[in-house]
Amino acid sequence: MQREPLTEADEAVVAEQLGRPPRGVAGVAWRCPCGKPGAVVTEPRLPDGTPFPTVYYLTCPRAVAACSTLEASGLMAEMTDRLASDPELAAGYGRAHDAYLADREQLGSVDEIHGISAGGMPTRVKCLHVLAAHALAAGRGVNPLGDEVLDALGEFWESPCLS
Repeated sequence: MQREPLTEADEAVVAEQLGRPPRGVAGVAWRCPCGKPGAVVTEPRLPDGTPFPTVYYLTCPRAVAACSTLEASGLMAEMTDRLASDPELAAGYGRAHDAYLADREQLGSVDEIHGISAGGMPTRVKCLHVLAAHALAAGRGVNPLGDEVLDALGEFWESPCLS
């Protein structure tokens, strides 16, 4: 897993993006071409002790809004249906689940979430934000459905950043 340290300036940007102080951030997973954090790496246990399975957390407001629009379109149900009928896609999504878990293990082990990744992996799709963040952080070819989400989003960073 590659990540950059979260600077004080990054933390301020992420807080503005989220509308609240970030919790348990271990670093920046992906930066927008403008230089701002767009996805962060989160510790598997938050500072208050809560287990947190979402390693890659999307923070870019444009990407978050676009993922929400895609979710409202029914894309998650369509993707889940395809997982049930496409063994090759299901196998690739299973490998993405394994890669996600391996990345989290680099940050620490939390018994309560052992074997649980995020976004519905490996059998369903329940959060496009997580899949997009994973694809941005890991790069293309790791999460096939995350790659599809990025394709659907297009080059969201080409418009001026919102924060």
